[in-house]
Amino acid sequence: MNHTTHRGRRSFLSALGATLAVTAVPAFAKYQADQFRIGYQKSASTLLLLKANGTLDKRLTPLGVKATWNEFPAGPQLLEGLNVGAIDFGYVGEAPPVFAQAAGADFVYTAYEVPTPHAEGVVVQKNSPIKTVADLKGKKVGFNRGSDVHWFIVALLRKNGLDYTDIQPIFLAPADARAALERGAIDAWAVWDPFLAGAEQQGNARLLADAQGVASHHEFFLSQREFAQKRKDVIAIVMEELNKQGQWVRQNPAAAAAQLAPVQGLDAGIIQAGLEHYAHVYKPVDANVLAEQQRIADTFYELKLIPRKIVVKDAVLA
Repeated sequence: MNHTTHRGRRSFLSALGATLAVTAVPAFAKYQADQFRIGYQKSASTLLLLKANGTLDKRLTPLGVKATWNEFPAGPQLLEGLNVGAIDFGYVGEAPPVFAQAAGADFVYTAYEVPTPHAEGVVVQKNSPIKTVADLKGKKVGFNRGSDVHWFIVALLRKNGLDYTDIQPIFLAPADARAALERGAIDAWAVWDPFLAGAEQQGNARLLADAQGVASHHEFFLSQREFAQKRKDVIAIVMEELNKQGQWVRQNPAAAAAQLAPVQGLDAGIIQAGLEHYAHVYKPVDANVLAEQQRIADTFYELKLIPRKIVVKDAVLA
């Protein structure tokens, strides 16, 4: 890796503030016409199912395009992969693209999942004295820095008369945060499904609040800009297949959960509960959803969570 690329990557990670172990991602050519490199997370159920059933691969073969799949532990690391040219396409929550754009990553918004506010929430121990969001003042709240719950926490606090500075943010990956909550090292934990459902069903956790009325909890499909410009045919095919897969998941949540259980390493009942909190309906980005992303970006800049102001619509193809 040359010095310029390495320096840019360090800057990108610094801006994201990622706290998980970073996936080792070498520098790749940013566009390869015969490859479609997809980044995914284990929580991205529709993409996981599409990978498992192989229908996308079959659709792309006549075009001379090979799909390859690359797993990332969370959204910030997936955006790092997009930034350095290791992947062409990926699925993340609403906050990671804001952090990434502020750090100079060159990507475009391709599509979004309609709002899923019940798919993220804050949990506390069942016997916790914390009964309302206002009770979080001065408390240690664990969450994954740079992920969608980062925005959820900011918005939740503001709606309940608190500021981000009123809590003690503890930046932890989901597995570490769950363990910290169970041993009392943190007072509350903000997380998304299926980890949220797992904490409620298997852990000693009680839901304090979800994002209903607080945050839309959009999920986004992002593309590397050059790939999106040159391979609109591939992007159209993957979105068509994702919507077909999403429709199947909506109609067959138990069967989908059974397929995902060995991949995600969770009980099928927990996965099904999480699946039912997502819409699995994907649409092209529009002015309204971009305006919501702009509000997130402006708030993050105001709180000094990102280093510069950004214009979200710059990350959209003309």
